[in-house]
Amino acid sequence: MQTAPFRSAGRLLALLIVLPFAVACQTIDAPYMRAHYTKREVMIPMRDGVRLFTSIYVPKDASRKHPILLRRTPYSCAPYGADAYSAEPGVSNKYFAQRNYILVTQDVRGRFMSEGEFEDVRPYRPIKRDSTEIDETTDTYDTVDWLVKHVEGNNGNVGISGISYPGFYTWMGTIDAHPAVKATSPQAPVSEWMGGDDWFHNGAFLLPHAFDFLSNFGWPRPQPLERYPGHFQHTTPDGYQFYLSMGAIPNFNATYLHDSVALWNDITRHGTWDSFWEQRSVLRHLTNIRPAVLVVGGWYDTENLFGALHSYGTANAENANNRISLVMGPWPHGWWEIAGLDSLGDIKFGSVTTQYFIDSLEGPFFEHYLNGGPDPNLPEASVFLTGTDEWRGLAAWPPPNAVPERLSLQAHGRLSFEPSSGNDSPFDEYTSDPAAPVPYTAHITNWYDGAFMNEDQRFASRRPDVLTYETDVLNHDVTIAGPIGVNLSASTSGTDCDWIVKVIDVFPDTLSWKPGPRGTPLAGYQMLVRGDVLRGKFRNGTAHPEPVEPGAVTSFRFGLQDVFHTFRTGHRITVQVQSTWFPMIDRNPGVFEDIFHAKDLDFRKTTQRVYHTAEHPSTVTVNVLR
Repeated sequence: MQTAPFRSAGRLLALLIVLPFAVACQTIDAPYMRAHYTKREVMIPMRDGVRLFTSIYVPKDASRKHPILLRRTPYSCAPYGADAYSAEPGVSNKYFAQRNYILVTQDVRGRFMSEGEFEDVRPYRPIKRDSTEIDETTDTYDTVDWLVKHVEGNNGNVGISGISYPGFYTWMGTIDAHPAVKATSPQAPVSEWMGGDDWFHNGAFLLPHAFDFLSNFGWPRPQPLERYPGHFQHTTPDGYQFYLSMGAIPNFNATYLHDSVALWNDITRHGTWDSFWEQRSVLRHLTNIRPAVLVVGGWYDTENLFGALHSYGTANAENANNRISLVMGPWPHGWWEIAGLDSLGDIKFGSVTTQYFIDSLEGPFFEHYLNGGPDPNLPEASVFLTGTDEWRGLAAWPPPNAVPERLSLQAHGRLSFEPSSGNDSPFDEYTSDPAAPVPYTAHITNWYDGAFMNEDQRFASRRPDVLTYETDVLNHDVTIAGPIGVNLSASTSGTDCDWIVKVIDVFPDTLSWKPGPRGTPLAGYQMLVRGDVLRGKFRNGTAHPEPVEPGAVTSFRFGLQDVFHTFRTGHRITVQVQSTWFPMIDRNPGVFEDIFHAKDLDFRKTTQRVYHTAEHPSTVTVNVLR
């Protein structure tokens, strides 16, 4: 999970994001803020008497009234001290500071300098307004009410924005919003941790995302503090080796956390979808929304791609009369804040996508609803088409003219839009060894490289425990839009296993392709377009784990998150199938059990078979744009 872009660089920043903003971002520096703004620090009272620490930057320009842009964060609104002015990283901060917005950041309840008790993704409660009960909607409402009444020079219009965890707080401020809140932008928002954000994908646990984050963020705060004490640092840059050496999941608690991190304990106690996760789902509360909403996400965001797509989809369906728009760009988690971003890894986008985002989308959105700017007439969905590298404005997402077509896995490594019919080689087989799992990246790193979601997959395709299926060379462009469906007819020798399916764009194998920005030869480049995992025991839902019958041909159906990508003429479409993706996905022991209580001796090799006959087809369904 990423820090809010309005906080200063440093502190937890290097841990919580994948690229240091202090180096990569355009910055409004402290001298600029001091020259143009007056800073106040206040403790804003909530309805139950708890006070929340809030930093307020008010423009010195008194020639007109100004809108308020609020960001609520669990990551600190440092620097603290009325004379300590922040150097604000991120393209949006420069944009809004130069337009004299009143910039407000608040430590949420129980974090850093705010009073009260912190609760991770505090459940929403439908509360009467005269009640002293609280949740994040009431804390936001009370904050906004105080701001419009006590901050001089405001024009009565408030916007709320935040990335990742602050994106959750943005949605909470959108639900039951104060009348002054005219527009909000939840960006890569946490929405449903067990459903598909951060910690879990189709029942499989994203181990480093949870441990690396909670080993520092998750420790209790005994009292208000300005700096959060660090508890853990990797002793090696090799995350693959670190997590492999740690072994089974209980070892992490025994070695590092010592039952002191509440959310880690909750995760390990609630390994299936239950009332704990249901209460913390944002999606079921996105109704009767009054502010205009701009949901933002990145196609290469492994953390909260689910949150952006599904919260947009739910809110759009439940609020037909409201203005809810979607932006999806070619970015990892939060990277739309990085100035000058025109590439990711070895793939160039052909334009500075982040400048387009702030100048043409986010900036005009807030200017219109908060500051009297012209209506930007944003399309329902502003989405970046990877492969051809261009922005498209669409009337709906997914586009209704995208028609589902099945790619069939076939014998001898073939992939075709024609159904499989031959039985000469009815299945492909591999052995999956949890002691030597397939890495998810070729890079040596202890925190994921943001470019791994379009990384060259040749390092994986050469392994014997990865199956590869490839089309003939395409004689025309194929553009796919929306979710991808997987249906594997497969078996395992164990009673559980994971299935990872990756959809890949294979570039022509010609020397005319120059190396990418990182120097990787692009001739034959196997560009990851989308990949995800199903934990086999959750094939019928994450609330109902079931063992797999060893050796029995079983249907494993699951979805991969949306894409918008063109496979160009001369390229090939490839599908890879494997059973480990380490350490991003924790290892499956091959045994039906509660993995959060597995022992090191439980892990064993299993033999997987993927079938591709008329009776037992294996297919990947993509939505082809017509």
